Amino acid sequence: TKTMQKIVAALALSGASALVAPAAPRATVKVQETKADLERLCAENPTALPFEGIWDPLGCADFNFWGLGNEATIGYLRHAEIKHGRVAMAAFLGFIAQSTALVSGEHTFAPYRGYVAGCTPQEQWANIPMIGKLQILTAVGMLESYGEGAGFPESYTHYTKGGLPGFYPSIKGKGAGQITFDLYKPFPIFPEQSEAQKERGRRVEVNNGRAAMLGLMSLLSASAVPGSVPALSGIEGFPQYSGNVMVPFSNDFSLFA
Repeated sequence: TKTMQKIVAALALSGASALVAPAAPRATVKVQETKADLERLCAENPTALPFEGIWDPLGCADFNFWGLGNEATIGYLRHAEIKHGRVAMAAFLGFIAQSTALVSGEHTFAPYRGYVAGCTPQEQWANIPMIGKLQILTAVGMLESYGEGAGFPESYTHYTKGGLPGFYPSIKGKGAGQITFDLYKPFPIFPEQSEAQKERGRRVEVNNGRAAMLGLMSLLSASAVPGSVPALSGIEGFPQYSGNVMVPFSNDFSLFA
């Protein structure tokens, strides 16, 4: 629909992503946040779509969210795109993994109380007890708060105040010492990257994130409306779901019952 196209367009606002190693305190290099910089970044990271400049049908690059100013708004939108792309990449791979017998099949030890084998990814979520869902959301909220700079008053610069959009600080030792690994690079098995390699990685990440957002929506669409995605309609046994993925607690409670 046109509404969905606008949502995807907003999420795909051109900008450089910034998945970087957690070692950047206050910015020592100018962080691009203006519309002109977006246009330059877009030119440096072209897409396969036949248009020039930034793809911004809603005019988001001219907005002023919450009175923060246009540059802060652009920083917010860039960070939001990067974060949505990361979630979509994880969700896309998760959907595929949950569709395999390794995950959805029989288990010697049930992963949660009331587990039922042979369910679709959406049904697997619906079958998780309410307390289990709340635990997942609590963990996500904790990671989100750390990503917004909670616990880093001196060394963290927010992305709306000149910080690097997409940057995630080190969380090792947080949670009263219960967190033993960083979210980014939990194991020191990869060599340190040069600035050029990091810059390339940011562009790769934002492109992969955009593709994953479209890919995830295609999986959910094909699962809800058979034949809506021709490329997936020929897959035998493709998971089908008659529920509403936009109502994640439909099996637990309803505000309109």
